[in-house]
Amino acid sequence: MTSTTQAADKEHASPRIAPLSSATRPAPWWLPRWFGGGWGAAHTAALVGLLLITGLAITAIFAPLLSPYDPTARVGRPFGMPSADHPFGTNDIGQDILSELIYGARVSLTVGVLSALVAIVVGTTVGLLAGYFKKLDPWLMRLVDVILVLPFLPLLILLAAYLGRSLVNTVLIIGLLIWAGTARVIRSTVMSLAQQDYVLAAHAIGAKDFRILTRHLLPQVMLLAVGQFVEATSAAILLEAALSFLGLGDPLQKSWGTILYWAQVRGAFLTPAWLWWVLPPGLLIVCAALGFALLGFALEQILNPRLRE
Repeated sequence: MTSTTQAADKEHASPRIAPLSSATRPAPWWLPRWFGGGWGAAHTAALVGLLLITGLAITAIFAPLLSPYDPTARVGRPFGMPSADHPFGTNDIGQDILSELIYGARVSLTVGVLSALVAIVVGTTVGLLAGYFKKLDPWLMRLVDVILVLPFLPLLILLAAYLGRSLVNTVLIIGLLIWAGTARVIRSTVMSLAQQDYVLAAHAIGAKDFRILTRHLLPQVMLLAVGQFVEATSAAILLEAALSFLGLGDPLQKSWGTILYWAQVRGAFLTPAWLWWVLPPGLLIVCAALGFALLGFALEQILNPRLRE
């Protein structure tokens, strides 16, 4: 009898109110509605990534104002140590390393964004066609599989060495080698959307395929493509740095990877100069890639309905 009474008391007892978790915390007033219903880990990642990207973008845009010297001018003695005039020292020919880093943000970010844009245009187009036209799907997906299976870095180095060292070639090479993942994501979404009632209704009233693709399917995958674009930018920045470090970047442009290349050629890795010649560009590459990666991860978590479920 006592156990029965205790069980009944437990059933009618007031339930404990669970503490508000970070996943269900109310969103700030300034957060757009499409950015999600509450403040969670994805929003924190987005904020951190956005702050990193904004800081680097401002540095690149206002480089002439922020840079203390012309990055191509000899303004000090070679291999100068950090000082009040040169906070990050000078390189092997007396150029100010801080000025090189500030102007290098322009090249590294520009190559990353343009390469990602090429990848998103190609990947979104292939994904739309493969997801909508069933006859094209096997052929396009085999092409995607080939791109994904090929040894990436050796192919990247081979193309860069064959086509020559220039910013245009670097953008095209990187962009044309990182679109396959985007194509797979867009294709799977389009295959699901193609079975929706509004698309079937458009077919029933005789709408052309081009109109269905551009008016009904493309707008539905644009936000997803934006998330993929941000993630592709992170990968493109790392690849540009890798190519430049190997001596396959544009030799006439200052980028973070080029700074590392000349530091390696002049033996800075084996001297105390690595602290001010190698470490700063490496940290900037990490910050840029991390910023875009965090923002891309957050956008994918927030905007992809499958991940939200």
